[in-house]
Amino acid sequence: MRYLDYMLLLVFIFIFPSASYAFERGVLLQQDTIAYISPFKKENDRCFKCHLQKNYEYVDETSGKKLKGIMNSEGILSENEFYTSNHKSFSCTDCHSSQFQAFPHPEELKTELQFNCLDCHGGDASYAVFNFEEIDREFRKSVHFRLEEKGFDCWKCHDAHGYRLSFRNSENMKETILYDNSICLNCHADYDRFKLYSDREKINLKRVHKWLPHQASHFKSVRCIECHTKTNEKILVPHYVVPEEAALRDCRKCHTGDAEAMASLIMIKPTDKSTRNSDNNIVVSRLNIIGPNRIKYLDNLILTIFAAVMAVIGIHLIFRIINK
Repeated sequence: MRYLDYMLLLVFIFIFPSASYAFERGVLLQQDTIAYISPFKKENDRCFKCHLQKNYEYVDETSGKKLKGIMNSEGILSENEFYTSNHKSFSCTDCHSSQFQAFPHPEELKTELQFNCLDCHGGDASYAVFNFEEIDREFRKSVHFRLEEKGFDCWKCHDAHGYRLSFRNSENMKETILYDNSICLNCHADYDRFKLYSDREKINLKRVHKWLPHQASHFKSVRCIECHTKTNEKILVPHYVVPEEAALRDCRKCHTGDAEAMASLIMIKPTDKSTRNSDNNIVVSRLNIIGPNRIKYLDNLILTIFAAVMAVIGIHLIFRIINK
């Protein structure tokens, strides 16, 4: 075997796995272009006619005059977000009173009680995997529950008209992380909204996280909840938000082979060390998280191929010596 053959073989060894992985990722990340068509679209369009706009107008039945108004910011919806959300198959009146079909809406509807997650999902076997009851118990331990008297509930973080379960979409984990972080930043980076629920002064997120090296990389690659919640293996996403002073500040919790703090992100039980290490390799390879983590499967593959190449070279040399 000539030196050129060795070079070609080495190129094949290192280039082919990368090319095949890129091809696989390209196929897996293709987006479904089929638009969802709701069975209640015509009925919902009556609501969207006003709730997609910043302004609305209607004819006053008493005076016959055309009146205009400014829509409450929380009442401005996105049709696209709704029809890509978890609740896309619903009619508006599944959750809101049928009296909203009258316009202008009766005044008493402003105090209509809203459903929370447990009203629909609690005790439902079809949603048992999400364990909403445990999520509620975790939430009641969190710092957010202290704001309950001011009306803090599920919908302050999870917009019922646009929320979608992006977690565990491991084929595009960075997008998942950015989406989940945007839920936190919706309040914590918007002081006008934040001061509705807290008397604290405006928080400078960069200054608060000044201890964290490479802030931009961390904010893009790690969810806020990985450091600001306690992991609970009974639920998919932790909801026990701890006080600021109890937030994780130990780099070793993520940047070691036993990345316990990343347990919820890597989608496994934190007590299963062997599974955690293998799945953590997925996180490391896709998010470029630095640290002493090794991709064991790739290590073993390279060692196996190297051993096979050396065996072929050895056999080749033996036959050449015999022939001589």
